[in-house]
Amino acid sequence: MDKPRIQDDLYYHVNQEWLEQAVIPEDKPTTGGFADLAVEVEKNLIGDLNEMVASGNIPNDHLRYACRFYEAVKDVKARNKAGIRPALKKHNKILKLANMNAFNRNLKELVLSNYVLPFSIDVDCDMKDTNKHCVMLTGPSTILPDTTYYQQGKEQTHDMMIGLWSQMAAGILAKTRLSAEEQASFIQDAIKFDAIVAKLVKSSEEWADYPAMYNPMTTRRVASLLKPIKFRRLLQQLFGQAPERIIVADPRFLKGFSVLFNEENFELYKHWAFVKGLISSCSLLSEQLRDLGGSFSRALSGIAAMPNPEKHAYQTVSRIYSEPLGIFYGRKYFGEEAKADVVAMVKDIIATYKVRVQNNDFLSPETKEKAILKLSTIDIKMGYPDKPRPIYDKFVFEEGLSAYEIMQKLLRIDAEDRFSKLYEPFDRTQWGMPGHMVNACYNPFNNDICFPAAILQAPFYSIKQTKSQNLGGIGAVIGHEISHAFDNNGAQFDEMGNLKNWWTKEDFKKFGQKTKAMIKEFDGYELPWGKVNGTLVVSENIADNGGMAVTLEIMRNLKGANFEEYFTNWAKVWCMKAKPEYLSLLLSVDVHAPAYLRANMQPRNFDEWYSTFGVTKKDKMYLAPNRRVGIW
Repeated sequence: MDKPRIQDDLYYHVNQEWLEQAVIPEDKPTTGGFADLAVEVEKNLIGDLNEMVASGNIPNDHLRYACRFYEAVKDVKARNKAGIRPALKKHNKILKLANMNAFNRNLKELVLSNYVLPFSIDVDCDMKDTNKHCVMLTGPSTILPDTTYYQQGKEQTHDMMIGLWSQMAAGILAKTRLSAEEQASFIQDAIKFDAIVAKLVKSSEEWADYPAMYNPMTTRRVASLLKPIKFRRLLQQLFGQAPERIIVADPRFLKGFSVLFNEENFELYKHWAFVKGLISSCSLLSEQLRDLGGSFSRALSGIAAMPNPEKHAYQTVSRIYSEPLGIFYGRKYFGEEAKADVVAMVKDIIATYKVRVQNNDFLSPETKEKAILKLSTIDIKMGYPDKPRPIYDKFVFEEGLSAYEIMQKLLRIDAEDRFSKLYEPFDRTQWGMPGHMVNACYNPFNNDICFPAAILQAPFYSIKQTKSQNLGGIGAVIGHEISHAFDNNGAQFDEMGNLKNWWTKEDFKKFGQKTKAMIKEFDGYELPWGKVNGTLVVSENIADNGGMAVTLEIMRNLKGANFEEYFTNWAKVWCMKAKPEYLSLLLSVDVHAPAYLRANMQPRNFDEWYSTFGVTKKDKMYLAPNRRVGIW
């Protein structure tokens, strides 16, 4: 295949040679960009954990328990010997619930011990007063990745996926003492209950609307809709007293709850919860069960094989002891020179963003002032935190426990810790991502940006790269995260992270029109693996657009700026080779546009793209001026 001209396809012009040679690891759905850096981080930290275990030279108690957990998960012989018994010991309790009264009597324990429930209750920050916590209520998850798979017209895909899930469930239930008839009945009941759930809960597109999650209701009203659950009693047991109000993230689910959970459906619920509970337990059971339990998700992502025991042990421990591992990684692999350089870049980008807001042509002075205030108060979290959160001091366990038992104990500690915080101030110092994660994020409820140490590597960033290359890589990512403060979600939160309208009515209307233009630019775009949902991905596209706009502004004033290097590195950052099944799945559940479009769509919105490469109407990557979208 001949390499396309850059004017026709930036992504393939830059990345085609690599894409033709790249091989996706058998235990991964993708390779390239973010994924390759994550593989390198994984390799380094596995080596570090092995060295700590072998030498006994472990820096602190947090990592000592992490190493102990790592060794327990890696102990295949012990997991194989135990088989399914540890999970049955837990989840058989669901089957023993004789009726709704028994369910209510045991509900506190079911919540704290992470059983599969017909609703989810948690403690989080209050969107309208982010110094405080609130109780948040949501619905359960569906068996399939998104509710869109249950819609009319998707019957073939739905039936295929449910068939794969049923095969997995049958293989797992065959390890129990249930008769063949009971096994089949449990699976059918789980599917029936799941079909009711799917009609009530939100889709990925709906969840992408953050403000729509904030629906305060009186506790009395919520309790009346949750009958036959004794909800007020549960609140009193969890918190000592029932709060006056609950934040309902999914009102449609709550209003339809009586259709889902009642005496008539109680057996369906028990079988659904039992099967889902066993499946979620499989990763810490025998190797055969780990293989079975992951077969459905691997099939949906096109993954050929499960991770080997060593990788699996690392991935498990990395999720639970994320902050201690991230701090260890940051201190060992992230230099202070790089940190200072990137922090300076962030401050330069924020300063440039303020100038762009001031010169913005659709905002009134009143709204501009509020936007600049928000930029001025963004908290920068760079590399890794100084110390782990206090929860990690509680993550202790006695020797001799199995991997499954350790996980259950740690999950219980985490649940109790979360629920204990309802009447405490919200901790704004906590990080959204650990230091060893190859990613970055903006938290609209904290108005902070977080850049873990692991992403601050080439092609995103290197002291050895030119300023132009770094601006096309990590610079655009930094601008992207800052722009989330002003995407369709972030724009509705103030400088303190509170859900609050700080816009004039006319300004917000104009912003809405520009948001619609961004939706239109991507919506329905046809790719070999499906169509793009412009609404689902709009927040990330607004952020990409803003990130490119602010870094191109810096490029215009940069001595020796090389726009060709800028756009080339932008394309390298989004380079990704992935399994077709995974690409198709992402179109339904991922709020990010496909990597190919992230690389190719945004440059078309900016004059520098056309002037740098002489792009004209004859070229495929030309976009008429009246169709170009620019917001920030």
